[in-house]
Amino acid sequence: MMKKHMAAKMFHVKWKEIQNQIKEIRYTIPFSGLRIASINFHSPFISCNDCDKIVFSIMILLLRYALPTESDYGKFTITYVMKIPTGDVPYTIGKAIPFRDQEEINHSSLDKASPRFSCSISSIYALIDQLVRFKAEDYDCAKISSISLRIYLSSPKSSAMPLIKDAYIKKTIWECIKSYKDAVKCSPNDTLSRTINNTTKKRFYDKNNYLTAIKPSNEKMHSFIVADLETVILNDVHVPYAVGFLIVRPEDDLSSSSIYDEIESYFSEDFPSIVFQTFEERSNKIMFDFLERLVVVIRMEMKKKDSHLQIVYFHNFSRFDGIILLKYLATHGSKYTFKPLMRNNKLYELSIYQKKSPIKKKKNDLSTDDTRQPKLLFKLRDSLTLLTGSLDKLSQNLCHHLGHKGSIQHENVKVENLNNNRSSLLDYMKQDILLLGGVMQRAQSIYYSSFSVDIVTKLTMSSLALSIFRTNFYDPSTFPIHIPNQNEDTFIRRGYYGGHADTYIPKGDNLNYYDVNSLYPFIMKTFSMPGGKPVWHGNLEKKNKDDILENMYGFFEAHIVCPISIKRPFLPYRDAKSKTIIFPSGEFVGVYYSEELKYAKKIGYQVTLLSGYSFEKMNSPFDSFINTIYKYRQEAKIKGNSAMDYVYKLLMNSLYGRFGINPRSTITEICNEKRYNILTKEFDFNLAEKLSDDYFIVTYWDNSFLNANNWAPPRISAVQLAAAVTACARIHMYPYISRPDCYYTDTDSVVLGNPLPSDVISSNELGLFKLEYNVIEGIFLAPKSYYMMSQQGNVIRHKGLAKS
Repeated sequence: MMKKHMAAKMFHVKWKEIQNQIKEIRYTIPFSGLRIASINFHSPFISCNDCDKIVFSIMILLLRYALPTESDYGKFTITYVMKIPTGDVPYTIGKAIPFRDQEEINHSSLDKASPRFSCSISSIYALIDQLVRFKAEDYDCAKISSISLRIYLSSPKSSAMPLIKDAYIKKTIWECIKSYKDAVKCSPNDTLSRTINNTTKKRFYDKNNYLTAIKPSNEKMHSFIVADLETVILNDVHVPYAVGFLIVRPEDDLSSSSIYDEIESYFSEDFPSIVFQTFEERSNKIMFDFLERLVVVIRMEMKKKDSHLQIVYFHNFSRFDGIILLKYLATHGSKYTFKPLMRNNKLYELSIYQKKSPIKKKKNDLSTDDTRQPKLLFKLRDSLTLLTGSLDKLSQNLCHHLGHKGSIQHENVKVENLNNNRSSLLDYMKQDILLLGGVMQRAQSIYYSSFSVDIVTKLTMSSLALSIFRTNFYDPSTFPIHIPNQNEDTFIRRGYYGGHADTYIPKGDNLNYYDVNSLYPFIMKTFSMPGGKPVWHGNLEKKNKDDILENMYGFFEAHIVCPISIKRPFLPYRDAKSKTIIFPSGEFVGVYYSEELKYAKKIGYQVTLLSGYSFEKMNSPFDSFINTIYKYRQEAKIKGNSAMDYVYKLLMNSLYGRFGINPRSTITEICNEKRYNILTKEFDFNLAEKLSDDYFIVTYWDNSFLNANNWAPPRISAVQLAAAVTACARIHMYPYISRPDCYYTDTDSVVLGNPLPSDVISSNELGLFKLEYNVIEGIFLAPKSYYMMSQQGNVIRHKGLAKS
């Protein structure tokens, strides 16, 4: 009885405190399926550690605005608005929590659940309590100015809300606390006063929060198809006149004299003009036959044992061939459905499915449900995402024995002269197909023999590099790579700036242009990296002492003062409106890697830590990866094996960026007119086009990202590693950038008026400089905009629309 009395007394105290804390309660209905209810607090604001107050606030909103609604189905998400030095930041703290299922009927009492109600009020309370206490560990002492619920409803019956009295809400919460004690095996008093301990330990060490190593695959290398299409410009539009493909098996000899006969090709002018009277009809016919034949040969191949033929590669598919195929399928592909995978306006993959045939229903069967999935036929991909570079250069590096890429005067190819040039046009296309097959086959063999990874199973070079790292070099027991949650990623990403490009002296003569040998691989091998699970530190400005920065390691928001005496500023700053990166003097606030803050302080910056995440400072997990790949590359150079040299160079430079992949990107949808109207009216879009009478394509930014109900970044993203690599690269380069004779810099290069000492010069040692150009005259207008006349040749670079 004494324990119950003490628990009740504590509950009444907490209840009174939260009532006094509430400034106002708001309730809005943005549209019929959404309700937003929020509580704003008086200052001083409640802390993320005030778990009971937070839970009470959420329950007040839930009981008043969610549970009384009449709907078939309901979920809600919880959002904190936190006070940080740069302003108020909203964080949705978890996935949507269901509070009503489709079978629920109207309830006469809120504190009694129907047997069909999947989530009783007490179980909802338990879920909220556990979530709030788990998040308290992440957010530490951060202050909350507002809490809101986004209440999602299916088929809401009415927007009217019954009046729920405070006394009833208070009673219901107390009943939930009393029932919750059985679930957590503690008294009501324990429930109210519990600190964050055992309830989160299991999740704290959850392996799903860390990158895992993977075992080498025992599967054989997959066969694949390479293809190409050629177009002629008709009415200012590219229209295909030829298309062809070749099956490439790992064991095939592509230098065989008979290989040309194995390339299947379709030429528009081979079809009789009596039947196909216009060129457009003949063009559509070759596209139709091409797709039909692909389906046939893939089905035949898949019947063979251990065959996995399903991928079709085009070179430059993303920017050219894929767009033509996409438009054809949208306009004429009545037999197929398709799904594009596009990110930031780049078409990575186009999956082709067999369109579902109507179900033959039994008599009197009135059901409309059809849960069958369309059958995947094949996937069209871009070889450029795995092997960057022109097909001509790639083939000379990887399969020079197959000959050179041919050439034709594309501007002279007209519909009226296609027939006369049939042989040369088809030979040109077939040679492109053969070279692409040779490039992909050689690269596949190199990667598989060295690392037991098949490139056909990977979509991009960065994902391939990551698989090689995880399969051959990653040891999670010595360096656990943490996968950040939404709040960690959002915060740390503010400290991910990239390279430093700047112009200091606009014109000079007799200069020296130096490049660092593999700057990012050198950093990945040499510098310590952030490992383990991050720990949040708030209100650091109140704890600031001279040595606090020296004892911190991780990513921290800091108040920075760069004195005007520093002529070449070191720390970057991202302008909030333009998103431009600058290197300013003066006062500003930003998020930075602790090691660059320490370096900035040494050269004269004033640094005041505000808050941030600390990590464990650990030896780099990339040391063996870089050592091995760089060793292979040097051996290839010595042997004159340009193919291996090129492959290893690509591999080394592709890994770090995969960890920093941005979870926010543009979304591209192929949709109907109704969806098109919604997207163009309600979203920020940068591409909206009609593909056919039935299909539209819209590319837009997902504006819900910052308040997403579900955190769904790319599957493996560890931005702390990418941010640390680029920050350490800026530290490594600054002694050379800060020289008074530095004219220009761009990430891993500097243009200097005087030569560097010999001890930092090497043609092949990681992290040292090599002399690229002896510049006779140089003009440096802006970052990535310069001209150099050198002994090694003239160089013009310009980034932007005015490049020509």
